[in-house]
Amino acid sequence: MSLEVWKPMFGGMVLSILMLNVIQWVIYRERIYGLYTLYMLTWLAYFGFRLKEVNDLFSDNDWYFVRTGAPMIAYFIYFDFADAFIGLRQRIPGLFRLFQYTKGLIVAFLLLHLWICYLANDWYPGLYHGSHTVMRLAIVVIALYGIYRILQLKDPVVRYFISGTAFLLAGGVTSMVMTFVGYNFDNPVTLWEAPLTYFQFGIILELVCFSLGLGIRQRRAAVKTAVMEQRLARQREQHHRKQLEAELSVQQLRQEMSEVQMRALQAQLNPHFLFNSLNSLSSLITDEPRKAEQFVDEMASVYRYLLQNNDNELTTLSRELTFIHSYYHLLQTRYGRGIGLEIDVDELYLNYRLPPLTLQLLLENAVKHNIVSGDQPLKIRISTSGQGWLTVRNNLQRKPLDRVKSTKKGLLNILTKYQLLGMPAPTFQETAEDFVVSLPLIRFEK
Repeated sequence: MSLEVWKPMFGGMVLSILMLNVIQWVIYRERIYGLYTLYMLTWLAYFGFRLKEVNDLFSDNDWYFVRTGAPMIAYFIYFDFADAFIGLRQRIPGLFRLFQYTKGLIVAFLLLHLWICYLANDWYPGLYHGSHTVMRLAIVVIALYGIYRILQLKDPVVRYFISGTAFLLAGGVTSMVMTFVGYNFDNPVTLWEAPLTYFQFGIILELVCFSLGLGIRQRRAAVKTAVMEQRLARQREQHHRKQLEAELSVQQLRQEMSEVQMRALQAQLNPHFLFNSLNSLSSLITDEPRKAEQFVDEMASVYRYLLQNNDNELTTLSRELTFIHSYYHLLQTRYGRGIGLEIDVDELYLNYRLPPLTLQLLLENAVKHNIVSGDQPLKIRISTSGQGWLTVRNNLQRKPLDRVKSTKKGLLNILTKYQLLGMPAPTFQETAEDFVVSLPLIRFEK
């Protein structure tokens, strides 16, 4: 291969790697790809400037400054690239500090050569070449030490970086030695007689190793990100499951509390009903013993229903009305024509639910707080509305003085039961003529 063929081939290979890296930079938006792009652009600018066609466009001072300054700028970027690639700041802080000092030395070198090439009144070839040689040797020593320290990390990805650095170092040292022993640097006869060729080979191999290392590094980061996302997803799932379990526990606790409260209300109802029934029985025993006996039979029938439904939170309207018929007969045993009951319930609602003994409590309250006599009969009407509500209405004729003090538990018992069931609250309305209670019926879903 001739030197004329190799030069554009070298430029094309570097440009190909550069374009691939630019695409990765656009995709991932990481600083390391920006540094890598600047690093390759610096080498492209350096070798492009050394082409005769380009070099003829600039002055000798420009040529001298670019010849020594461009590689140093590339090494300056290289140190930052090494930190981003390996994480020297955290993993090898001592080497990171050495690279920072070297960057300061490079800045001083560039300022010196800027002065020699552009600002000095005279040309100082000894200072120019001597400082260049010392600087190149210092870079070689620092590179060898850096390779030694970085190899101790034993990281597969880091080895690609070390291999690339070793190729660059080998090409640079070979080129430098050939220059020292007298090879024609600028006008070689063949490709292999040009010291710059070995440097270029070292750069190509370096860029290949760096690109492979960056690819593996990116795949490793993607795998790590995927693992972290899976871990976070599992943690979110566990948190969600624990949250659901906690909500379920709270719901179960609330349900248990509601059941306990319902049981307490039902237990409260038994002594309440018994207390009022015994008061009624005590009045009959003295005045009408025969009716008292009938009252006891009816009372037994009523208590049978009470015991059968004591553990149920809901019962059907049909069963409740059957019970009310028995309870009404019990009331008739005592009051005769003094009490009347009218039931006007649509059959559509007979299978709807309501808390058991609700109607018994309302009838009991109506009897307890109103005058019940043949001259002033207490009229009670039970009916349904098209909106699924049950209405219990009685004419209002208050007793001037109740024989039995009200415990005020009946209506509160009904309100609390509906509240525990999560249903709309019953309504109570008193006018000058009537007392009306409206109860929401609970639809039974099969």
